[in-house]
Amino acid sequence: MKKIALLITFSLLLVSPLRAELKMPGIFGDHMVLQQKQSNPVWGWDTPGTEVTVSFAGQTLSTKAGSDGKWTVKLAPLSANATPQTLTIVGSSKREIRDVLIGEVWVCSGQSNMGFKLNQSYDGDLEAVAANLPDIRLINMPLMGTQEIQDDFKGWWQASTPETARNFSAVGFLFGRRLHEILHVPVGLINNAWGGSAAEAWVRRSALENDPRFKQLIAGAAKREAELLPDQGKAELDRLMAQWQADCIKAGTTNPPWQPQNYLTANQRPGNIFAGVLHPIIGFGIKGVIWYQGEANAGRGYEYASLFPFLIEQWRNEWGQGDFPFYWVQLANFSAQSATPKDSAWAELREAQTKALQLTNTGQAVIIDLGEGKDIHPRNKHDVAARLVRWALVKDYGMKLPFRSPQFQSLTINSNQATVTIDCFGSKLRPFGVEEAKGFAVCGADKIWHWATGKIVSVNKVEVWSDAVASPIAVRYAWGDNPVCNLYSNDGLPVTPFRTDDFGMITKPKPTMQAPEKQK
Repeated sequence: MKKIALLITFSLLLVSPLRAELKMPGIFGDHMVLQQKQSNPVWGWDTPGTEVTVSFAGQTLSTKAGSDGKWTVKLAPLSANATPQTLTIVGSSKREIRDVLIGEVWVCSGQSNMGFKLNQSYDGDLEAVAANLPDIRLINMPLMGTQEIQDDFKGWWQASTPETARNFSAVGFLFGRRLHEILHVPVGLINNAWGGSAAEAWVRRSALENDPRFKQLIAGAAKREAELLPDQGKAELDRLMAQWQADCIKAGTTNPPWQPQNYLTANQRPGNIFAGVLHPIIGFGIKGVIWYQGEANAGRGYEYASLFPFLIEQWRNEWGQGDFPFYWVQLANFSAQSATPKDSAWAELREAQTKALQLTNTGQAVIIDLGEGKDIHPRNKHDVAARLVRWALVKDYGMKLPFRSPQFQSLTINSNQATVTIDCFGSKLRPFGVEEAKGFAVCGADKIWHWATGKIVSVNKVEVWSDAVASPIAVRYAWGDNPVCNLYSNDGLPVTPFRTDDFGMITKPKPTMQAPEKQK
């Protein structure tokens, strides 16, 4: 018996160290950047009850791992520093995270136009060759769609080099490079984008379920989930694969603009991306977010007017870092140009994006002039990034630059003529190419739209009329999938598309029919 007891004791001594394990999430790693001038959480896991000590830049903080093994400390604010330092964590074991810089950290998120790589953009090869910038640090998040909340991911920080930059987000890299060159501080960029992703996939599922505005969205998802039991899901995926292969043959390419995905693990299912690859980085100290998404929701502009600001608010609530800056790219012009003015789902989505400017610390880069009718992925990412970075430089870093696209302010009508006043935010209107202000349409009480002539009559006013409309009641500008329009501020920022009417939206969901109640 004594031998057995000694054997058990010896076994426990062997097992105990194996259970003790200090673990750090993937967002904390060699070559990372910590956000300057704010408190930064540092967290990980260890054996419950273990004392954990974190040391960095002269600070030493201690805590204990909770019953679930998680521990968290908060570093006091630090100034930007390009000298590499080591973050040391000591618990049941010791971990050293080396080559840590302090500067500006931005999340680059959205769908394929944010994920669009630097080497795919115009002059991307030149940009990559010039990307030997060791104080810019990059990390790419994996693509993982799931309903199970994830706490970690597989990824790593890398210094910017021609090799690492060429495969990073073009918009994200060019945005970060401008910040680095202008502010002269290290910059960390987190590329968390997934091509074709729907906005609802980026939000916690339960938050959507608890908001009555998204009842129809969740009901549609639940119906699709119920239909995609294992056998049916496989059959659906096989059908999509066959269609994808046919598209490959037709296009003569192995890279058509879409790839089949299983809805249950893909980027359209509500909550999937939030749980899979957003949750693992929530809480990491950041300056803000740049966002380039909307194409996947373009048929649901009415819903997006609620969903998009909800997403921003949810991210801010989840992060627990206050109303951090959130800047997005409005949908570009795309698809065929219309011979006559008409309703447009893409225009309604753009309008929904513009409405989100009502939230504090938000900004919109208008790119109605940068799209390509035949390609949903315009290759000019330089101007996209430049228009985004203007917002950050002015709103967050105190610079004085033109940064905001002109927006509709008011409308007056006198007989057959409408006068549109546009807020130019200190600049003035300038037509591009020709003197006429192009892109306007007017309608009368019959609600039939006609192209209109536009004439700039002052720094911020345009007279608009059409011989086909004797008594106009409303005006639209750049209202279409791919509108012809030419109004800019004198600083080169395009006028934001707008409409003055409140006619019914084509993307407003039709009410669902309810079965009559049974008589008692």
